[in-house]
This record gives sequence, structure tokens and C-alpha cells, in this order.
Amino acid sequence: MSQSNGNKTPDVLIIGAGPSGAVAAKRLAEEGFSVMCLEQGTYPDYTVIKSMEPEFELTKDAHYGWYPNRRKAPSDYPINDEESDVAPLMWNGVGGSSMLYAAAWHRLKPSDFRVRTVDGIADDWPFSYEDLAPYYDRTDVDFSVSGVAGDTCSPHFEVPLPPFPLGDMERRFAAAHDRLGWHWWPGTNAIATVKNGVLEPCVRRGSCLWGCFDGAKASVDRTHWPINRKLGVELVQNARVLRIETDRQGLATGVTYVDRTTGETKFQSASAVVLAANGIGTPRILLNSGRSGAAEGLANSSGLVGKRLMMHPYGTVVGLFDEFFEGWQGPYGQRAYSLEFSETRPDVGFLRGAKWQLMGTGGPLNTTGSFPWGGAGNWGKDFHKEVRRRFGHSAYWAIIAEDLPDEANMVTLDPDLKDSDGMPAPKLIYRASENTRRLLDYNQQKAMESMREAGAYETIVAPIVRETGWHLLGTTVMGNDPERSVVDGFGRSHDVPNLFVFDGSVMPTSGSVNPTGTVAAMALRSAEALIANARDQKVSLSAA
Repeated sequence: MSQSNGNKTPDVLIIGAGPSGAVAAKRLAEEGFSVMCLEQGTYPDYTVIKSMEPEFELTKDAHYGWYPNRRKAPSDYPINDEESDVAPLMWNGVGGSSMLYAAAWHRLKPSDFRVRTVDGIADDWPFSYEDLAPYYDRTDVDFSVSGVAGDTCSPHFEVPLPPFPLGDMERRFAAAHDRLGWHWWPGTNAIATVKNGVLEPCVRRGSCLWGCFDGAKASVDRTHWPINRKLGVELVQNARVLRIETDRQGLATGVTYVDRTTGETKFQSASAVVLAANGIGTPRILLNSGRSGAAEGLANSSGLVGKRLMMHPYGTVVGLFDEFFEGWQGPYGQRAYSLEFSETRPDVGFLRGAKWQLMGTGGPLNTTGSFPWGGAGNWGKDFHKEVRRRFGHSAYWAIIAEDLPDEANMVTLDPDLKDSDGMPAPKLIYRASENTRRLLDYNQQKAMESMREAGAYETIVAPIVRETGWHLLGTTVMGNDPERSVVDGFGRSHDVPNLFVFDGSVMPTSGSVNPTGTVAAMALRSAEALIANARDQKVSLSAA
């Protein structure tokens, strides 16, 4: 094994170049810290994204499909999800899964930080909405969020960029919800509607989930990494971290990783290590980092590393209309949304709620698949008739269910399956609870009512859709009690004082909204705490 980069020991070594890693790297570098980031993939190649070409629908999944077990890119690792109701979706490379996210941008509501207090279940967070609000404000600007301020279901906040205009589809549902007395709001998205910094105005190709060829979506390979590298952050690509190393005092000394360009195994020393590898990658590394004979892994005195996996089970309700909509136009993820049913209601048989986001059903080829329609796809003797019925005449509510933490839902190391570098693959055990199933069923019934009020002559319901695990949360939970949490409220390990987790795996509860805005705000807050406490930070002499 060789020593990477000679004897260079950065102040902070970050594992993962996605949103949380990029946000933390930028803030640390601004304060003069030496920062290195190890990323198992490389920069996305936008030249292979043909969203401006007619064949885009046929080719989009070849390079930027959502599901790594099918995509099998060189930077991907296999995931055993045979015992999971939801398949995990991610992209491994510079930008992380912001490459593939729809960029629907939200804040958690104040009650989402106080679920135990409000509903007597799960846990309260170790900080409040008010504590995180200033960091939300700053990351909204950094991610070029567009939309309309003043949502009546959320704390008031200013939105930096103007919204997308409402189309015929959105106006139809807005009027329907006004008649029903239900909440709706124009979509807030981390997508530039006007030129803003490095981002170009969105031209509404609706290709957000397969990269953004036009450079309008705020993926951090564009918004953060060019700045980070100018600030001196060293970004090492093709570097798959195998484990975090520690000294006799239990402090992190650095990491062992595989240089996937040469195949060489290397050690990189560091004064502090930050994990930002998502809710599957982060516990995988910790579980693989235990000392010889220690099956429980590193930073796991609580026994909670890998447990409490939350994945936001997701269902859809499609409506078919006589009227014509340009349903293939962007933004793909969120034309409008509703938080009408996002809080616990009395006498419904379940706790917590869901967010609905209004989406178009895509181009002609998308009318033939299983998503968002459910079933096996549209093939057979009525093929042309069904395409004509669906294309341009449909819309759907995507329903994101709040996922409650359950220690039986977890990420473990597979005893047999390994990645191309010999590292044990993660195994997912995840089952949707009875609470989740009742919650989804109730919200789908209400969404059918919304569709009918908006004029749909037919609705098609898909219950839990399997390949929708974009949100990977909860597997290194934060809290004040070391016996019931892995890290504290600033992401610092209770067990290893110079080891931090800055990604969504620290979230005690999931809320019902897309989490990237919260993950980015938390990463900024945690990075500033690391900066403020640097003078008292314990470091290993072996890494100095």
C-alpha cells in the first residue's frame, strides 16, 4: 500500500463529491482550510446526453439511468436489494445524485423537527427549524432556487429567482384545488429560470432526471466544484474509499482507498474525515471500517449505524383528460405541489403525511412504459390507441410518503456480494410499514378526487413504485444521546471525535418533501460548526 499525495495531510478529507460534500468543501476552503475530496466516480460527460435530439427518449437511460444495478457504470457498486420494497437510485460521480435529481426544492416544516413532541413517535431533532433557517436562506441562493415566496403551508422565505410560468395543466389543478379548498403552490425548483451565475435559463426540455444538457439545473458539478477547485480544494476522482483508519486512541488517521485508475490501494492521511456518501454509501464505509474481529464497524457503539433506513415510498395517480397539455415540457419534477395532507390528521388510521407534486407524463415513448402508469407497460393490439390516449392528454400527482424510522429497515454488508474492488456490497432490508401503506392509500384516494375535480375522465393508480428510492436517509442518525444516536447535531461522531457525517443519513425523521435543500443547509451548518471549533478539534498524531 502506498501513501497518497506524498506526505500531504489535509485539514479535512471529504468522502463524496455530491451536494453535502460540495457545500462543506466550499465553506471550509473559504475559511482557509486545506480540503481534499475523494470521489469514486468522475465528472459527468454531457456530450452523451442528447436531450436536444429526437432519439433522446431512446438513449437517455444508457448513460444516466437512475438505477445503479441496471446502469452498471464503472463507478457504481452492486446493491443487494432483494429484501427491499424500494430500489435505491443514485449517481456515483462528481455532482453525486444532483446529476439525476428533479431539483424539486423544499424546506422541512417546523413540525418535521418535532415529530416526537407533536405525534408521540420517532424522535425530535437536536435542533429546530429556526436554527436551520439561516442556512436554508444561504443555500437557496447558492442553488439558484426559483419559485414563488410565501407558501402558506411553509415558513415564509424569499425565493431568489422568478418562477416558471403556470401552464394550462397547472392552472387547471390550481382552480380545482381552490374549489376543493385544498393547498397548492407553484413549484420551487433548483433550476434557473433566468441566467444566474454559471447557470443558463431553462429551456424546458423536461430532461432533468437524466442530467441537464443546457446547464440550467443546479447540480453541484456546475454550481460548486468549479468554485471549490479555484479555492484550492483538491478533488481526487476514481478514488473508492474502502475504510476509515483509526489509531490506538480511536481517532481517525485517514482512509484507505483504491485508485481506480491504476488499481493501486493507497492510504490518505487527514486531520479530520467527513463522510458525504449518502444513506447507503456512508454506513457501508463505517461498517467496513471496524477493527479486526469487530463486526459492528466504526463509530457504532450505539448499534445504529445502517439502521433506521428511510426511502420515502412513492406512489402515483395519473389522470387522463380530453384536453391537450404539453406534458413533456420541463421542469420535469415539479410544476406545482400540494402540502394539504402533509400533517397528521385525526381519525385516518395513520400518522404523518405526504407531499404531492404535479408532473407531466413525458414524451411519446414514456406513454409505453410502466412509470408512472403502473403495470407492465403499454404494449399489444391497442398500442397506438393507448399512446394517442395518453400522450399530451395526461398528468400525474407523484405522492411522496413521509417515512418513519424503523430499526428493522437497514443497510448491512452482504456476506457474499462484492464490488469490482473487492469491497463488500451493501445489502438493503426495507419493508414499507402498515402506517406507510395506509398513508399512501389515503393520499391516492384524495389525489383521485383532485384529478376528477380537475376534469380527468379516468384515473390510473400505481401504489408503491419500486424504482423510486432517490431519497436515502437516516442510517447514521443524529441526536444528543450517544446511546441512541451515531452523531451529534453537527454531524460529529460520538465515538470518533474527528469523524463527521454531513449527508442525509443523519436525519432522525424524513419529512414528506424532497430532502436535498435540507441536506445542503445541514452541511453548511455543520461545516461552520467544524470551523468554529477547529481550535479545540482532537486530531490523531498519526495523521499530523
